[in-house]
Amino acid sequence: MYQFKSRVRFSEVDSHLNMTLPSIINYFQDCSTFHSDSIGQGIEVMMEQGYAWILSSWQIIINRYPRFGEEITISTWAHGWKAFFGYRNFKMEDAEGNILAYSNTNWIYMNIKTGRPERIPKEVSDLYACEPAIPMEEASRKIAPVTEGISLSPIQVHKYDIDSNNHVNNERYVPMAMECLPDGFIIRQLRVEYRNSAVYGDTIYPFYHQEGDTLKVSLNDADGIPYAIVEFQS
Repeated sequence: MYQFKSRVRFSEVDSHLNMTLPSIINYFQDCSTFHSDSIGQGIEVMMEQGYAWILSSWQIIINRYPRFGEEITISTWAHGWKAFFGYRNFKMEDAEGNILAYSNTNWIYMNIKTGRPERIPKEVSDLYACEPAIPMEEASRKIAPVTEGISLSPIQVHKYDIDSNNHVNNERYVPMAMECLPDGFIIRQLRVEYRNSAVYGDTIYPFYHQEGDTLKVSLNDADGIPYAIVEFQS
């Protein structure tokens, strides 16, 4: 397990001084990159080797959103491998050790030269020293796209949306989808399936449908093919 401690910053909270969901995602994402770096498999090393970990899906459960100034601990660990898939858990705890949020994720080991997944080498997987998965009801990494619903105004992909893989960072899709949420919708579970990579200059077309406590958003290209599908539950 890899851990680091932090304190909730003003830049990470909403108008009620609660940490935002995108900030939680960024903490989890940062923790995974720090973990990989600590075992000699950081971003720059992997890029030199011609590989990258590409996120396939999120499932995040929120028990409580931490408040501005609160001390937190973020942890991550690998819990399994299958062919080119790696499975990773995350958790965020308060100063008393209470779990604020926790997550299961699926990652793909990608050859960035060919653009195709490759089986994870044993010498790579052994570095991560798998630990037991966090007890949770794991949802499927697949989410059915929205086929009928409401369209919102198109979103232009900007330079600040792009990460070191030269595509839209996985976190950026979530605030795009959050624009579809009605006032007062408190997110208790997030699921995201990433299907295609948007790049600088692309236009994303949000299309959403709400049924009860669940709101699902397809973030599509001009042909209606999803870049990402985001599901919120309150």
